[in-house]
Amino acid sequence: MTDRIRPDPHRAPHLRGAIGLEGADTGQRLGSGQGEREVTGIPGSRLPGPYPVGEYAQALRSRLRAFARVQLIGELVNLRFGRARVYFELRDSAGALPCAVWRKEWETISARASDLGEGMQIVVQGGCDYYPGSAASSPSFSFAVTDLRIAGEGDLLVRLERLRKALHAEGLLDRQASLLPLPALPGTIGIVCSATGKARHDLLAAFARRGWAGRIVWAYAPVQDRHAAPAITRALQDLAATSQVDVAIVARGGGSLADLLCFCDETLCRTVAMLPMPVVASVGHHTDRTLLDDVAALSCSTPTHAAEAVVAVDCRQARRQLAAAGARLRDHGRRSALDRAKQLLALIRAPSEQLYRQRSRLHQQLREIRASAHRRLLSEREVSLRSVCGLNDAVERRRREHQASRTTGLQRLMLALAAHEPERTLQRGYALVQDESGGLIGSAQAASKARRLSLRFFDGEVCAIVEKGDD
Repeated sequence: MTDRIRPDPHRAPHLRGAIGLEGADTGQRLGSGQGEREVTGIPGSRLPGPYPVGEYAQALRSRLRAFARVQLIGELVNLRFGRARVYFELRDSAGALPCAVWRKEWETISARASDLGEGMQIVVQGGCDYYPGSAASSPSFSFAVTDLRIAGEGDLLVRLERLRKALHAEGLLDRQASLLPLPALPGTIGIVCSATGKARHDLLAAFARRGWAGRIVWAYAPVQDRHAAPAITRALQDLAATSQVDVAIVARGGGSLADLLCFCDETLCRTVAMLPMPVVASVGHHTDRTLLDDVAALSCSTPTHAAEAVVAVDCRQARRQLAAAGARLRDHGRRSALDRAKQLLALIRAPSEQLYRQRSRLHQQLREIRASAHRRLLSEREVSLRSVCGLNDAVERRRREHQASRTTGLQRLMLALAAHEPERTLQRGYALVQDESGGLIGSAQAASKARRLSLRFFDGEVCAIVEKGDD
């Protein structure tokens, strides 16, 4: 059965004027043959139609292309290259617009603006375009760009640079790299990535090529949207809480700056900088650089590079080297045992010769010991004799010095005693006055009382009688 679409003729002019369907047939034969039936619209609806979707899509394209050509300004994000066209988005704080430019025109523009890249503020000119699609392809809307120029750095790049400077001023950019060295061969590795992304398979393949047989703790999280940064932060905190994890890897494939914006989140960067375990960032491709790459202990260009950096030792090659070293040791041990067996066999075959050699060696050593002891005794005896002679000379010298010192001291004492002898005082003209009992008289009053005195001079004594004078 073939359906025949017959829109309401009273509503058709309204739609034709709205989207440019003037003169179009309001019905379409979908097939031929017997059993045609008419398709009517939704009962009770006052909207015109129904129209074939292809006809409406063509009319919509014509209407969009009829819009005025304008110039737009915004930030260039999500840049990607197709076979015939280059696609990107133009964004600002109020909205976004998908854009497309022919590949040949893009090459001309790039040659004129060599530093063109994502996050740049650009001015584009062009107009709206719409691809209606078909039964085998999807429709798409884009702003067809015919020319563009760079207006400066976009707000996004300015914000990221401001945040990078703030983290650098706080010392967070170099903290992990300076304080947390990567282990040469970790036992447990924590990995934060998408459960369905290609980065997971790249990491597993790289670990397999390395021959690493440790444990992996997976922490799956979204890696692109507004929920990604908090999820990645929680995943890293959970890995850090597991004390067995030696190092963590944050992995994601390439993308535009807008896709990788979650890895520039301030909370995520500060969390990574303060974690007690080293974090390896493997986000995007070689040319992509996020703030997570700056704060992490190591930044790698690909997940494969990250796996090789974390497992620095090629375990397969190390096992082969250990096996070769073990084989060499076994061969060396076998050769050493054979050599020792040959020596023992030679000893067994000629015991008397070995005994004679040992006896001769011992006799020679004994003679050398005796001669050495005799020479040592003679030398010690000569040394002892010289020491005794030296001691005798020192004793005699000391005795003479002591005797001379004592004689000199006695002479000094004799002179001192002579200087204090009473006889010497008497020789200088003084007299010693005594009473009859021999007591010393030291004052005139005492002499008056004694009456009879004895005056002793240096050459004899004289008796005297004291006469009292007038008072």
